[in-house]
Amino acid sequence: MTNITRNLSVLPDYFAVCQLTADADIPQWGMPRKASFFAVTQTLEELSLICPQQCIPEGAHETILIDRDWRCLKLEGPFALDEPGVMVSIVKPLSDAGISVFAEATYNTDYLIVNKLGKAIEVLEALGHHIINTE
Repeated sequence: MTNITRNLSVLPDYFAVCQLTADADIPQWGMPRKASFFAVTQTLEELSLICPQQCIPEGAHETILIDRDWRCLKLEGPFALDEPGVMVSIVKPLSDAGISVFAEATYNTDYLIVNKLGKAIEVLEALGHHIINTE
């Protein structure tokens, strides 16, 4: 595992993790083009969305599962696609501290969706990582 110090940014939005049925169409509100981050994952079992929670329409909880109040940390990249240990060097300490993490990767960098932002910042700063855009 790498011991490289990383820079991470806290994105401004509060996020929701949503589960729809596998045959559901991707709702427009789940793909807000001007959002700081959103993710859509389709499998044979489900359609999952991670999006700013303010984008979810009223009453949506009646037809889909919604877990709110997640925050997003962006690893400041870019990183080479084959650079080993980037994600695990951040996720393992968070997991060891009891912090739930959803990890999303893009071509340039990685994003971590966490349920305990304050505790995540404490853990990461104690390891020497730099957190910017904190509240």
